[in-house]
Amino acid sequence: MSSISNSQKIKFGTDGWRGIIADDFTFPNVRKVTRAIASYLETAYSKDRPVLIAYDTRFQAEKFAYSAAEVLADLGWTVKICDRDCPTPVIAYNARHLNSAGALMFTASHNPAPYCGIKYIPDYAGPATPEITDTIVANLEGAADTPVTNKVADKISTFDPKPEYLKFIYTILDVERIRSARLKVKYDALYSTSRGYLDEVLQHCGCDVESFHTYRDVLFGGGMPEPKGEQLVELAEAVKKDNADIGLATDGDSDRFGIIDEQGNMLSPNTVLLLLARHLSKNRGKTGAIVRTVATTHLLDNLAAKYGLKIYETAVGFKYIGEKMRETEVLIGGEESGGLSVIGHIPEKDGILADMLVAEAIAYEGKPLSQLVAEAIAEADGPLYNQRLDLHLDDAHKAATIESFTNNPPADVAGIKVKEVGRKDGIKLYLEDGSWVLLRPSGTEPLMRVYLETNSTDKQKQIATQMEQSIEKLKPVAV
Repeated sequence: MSSISNSQKIKFGTDGWRGIIADDFTFPNVRKVTRAIASYLETAYSKDRPVLIAYDTRFQAEKFAYSAAEVLADLGWTVKICDRDCPTPVIAYNARHLNSAGALMFTASHNPAPYCGIKYIPDYAGPATPEITDTIVANLEGAADTPVTNKVADKISTFDPKPEYLKFIYTILDVERIRSARLKVKYDALYSTSRGYLDEVLQHCGCDVESFHTYRDVLFGGGMPEPKGEQLVELAEAVKKDNADIGLATDGDSDRFGIIDEQGNMLSPNTVLLLLARHLSKNRGKTGAIVRTVATTHLLDNLAAKYGLKIYETAVGFKYIGEKMRETEVLIGGEESGGLSVIGHIPEKDGILADMLVAEAIAYEGKPLSQLVAEAIAEADGPLYNQRLDLHLDDAHKAATIESFTNNPPADVAGIKVKEVGRKDGIKLYLEDGSWVLLRPSGTEPLMRVYLETNSTDKQKQIATQMEQSIEKLKPVAV
């Protein structure tokens, strides 16, 4: 397949471009995307500022990264490339710390092993906003995979981004308090970039750490680098077997967290956000707004009301949370898919910091994690029950569904009156008893995602059933 036909496949999603290695994610396409990013850089930065490049543990990731470095150096930029695979929050922090022209991060995050990706992180250390990514996408039209012609080696150097990041992290954490708790921790690196980072931070904080899968495996042990239940069975068993206080993990590029309590239960991202919002307010005495996406639990709204904090709702995508963090003082911002950041940190999700803050919460309270979770939920007037339905719909069915719910939203769902319809991202039905339903079509898959939250399991089943039936009826009739 020629690079011309491959280039037509380049499609930027909510966080950069991802593709399948050797299919659309090829060296010609990487060079083409790099040139499109470089065209943006020309308009935003002067060439006395370096461009940073980092990569995760995927197959050929370091070679893709070096290929991009050659293109940038050929165009006159000074390039600093990481000396080993690197977490996304680490390169993001260094993008700001080193007064750079931003960073290119080669990662497909939690996607399966055949994928790789590239995203641009501006110098403010958070995800690129839509106007930046839109410009880069527009630049693709004129970008070509032209050969590197200049001598570039003297403009490319390697550097270690770890020391400055760790020094910064230790200013955010209460290291002495964690040390005093002498926590027993199990850590599963999932063959990711957090190895040599999270385990080192835990040891620095005086924890008794046992680590798993702390080496590079481009096949991720046959699984996925996603810190969810099915990938963390071994970690949960280790926690229970050894009576550990907590089990910790990250995804492939370490911007998402995975947390297991002392009973071996996986905590949902919604639960972790609630737990940490309470901890930062109650134990650390910090203030600021709570920011969540439209798909994230409204228990955060209840907690914000209890502590007298502002609550902001954004579209799905951490770039919108990061944007809010740059505009106002944010105590904690996060999303139901497992990303968060906190006051004083960069406006980028950080799984390493999230994991350590949960350990810090245990150290402050001196209680088992499961008890802290129960107390946080009760304080926020929970529990509430969440669910996400992934309905397989073709494009016509997706379009018909969104059109119907946009133009003729239902008056009630499962007998509960709809009091408000939100259109920030998809269609969100706010129900009068505090329940809500969000319909959000996937931009990359033939899926309609339906999120819902309510205060009883019976209502949860009724709402889910009605939504499935209502959407099924909107299927266009085949001609």
